[in-house]
Formats: sequence, C-alpha cells, structure tokens
Amino acid sequence: MAFAILFSPEARDDLRQLYLYIADRSGPITAIGYIERIEAYCRSFADFPDRGLKRDDLAPGLRVIGFERRVAIAFHIDEGSVVFDRILYGGRTLPTPPEKA
Repeated sequence: MAFAILFSPEARDDLRQLYLYIADRSGPITAIGYIERIEAYCRSFADFPDRGLKRDDLAPGLRVIGFERRVAIAFHIDEGSVVFDRILYGGRTLPTPPEKA
C-alpha cells in the first residue's frame, strides 16, 4: 500500500523560504533543482515511510531524517499518509518542548 504524501503549511513555507534563500545566493535554477530534489525525496516515503529517528520527546509520532547533510525533515505517519511537518535548512532546529513537572 502506498502512503499519501502531504506537506503541512509550515513545510510548504519552509520550502518557499529555502528557495528564496538559495535563489538569492546561487540563482533560481540552482534553487529550484534543490527544492525538486527535496520534494522527490519526500515522495519516496510513499512506499517506505518508517524511516528516520523517532523524536517522541518533541511530539508523539514525530520522526526526523536528514537530507544531503544540510536539511532536517520532520514528519509523522497518520492513517495512510506521511505528513511532512517541517523542512529545516542549515542550523535551524526544532523548538524544545517545555519541561514536564
């Protein structure tokens, strides 16, 4: 069974911001090529979604995986779908959850 691939609004915004960042520094052709590689990689999760490091400490069911040593991709699996929550470039990190009392 192939899983549906979904991008959260935040992940879509992350891709837009990454495109603008790269286009400004290296040109639009380089930027679109990089974004297309990220999207193709994400689409490959349709057949084998159970990848990445489980990060239940950040959110239940959250997984994080790297892409080309510069991108961290956060996602979760939800009833037949792989939902990409964030696509973080460079030194950006996921926020740490508050300490439990």
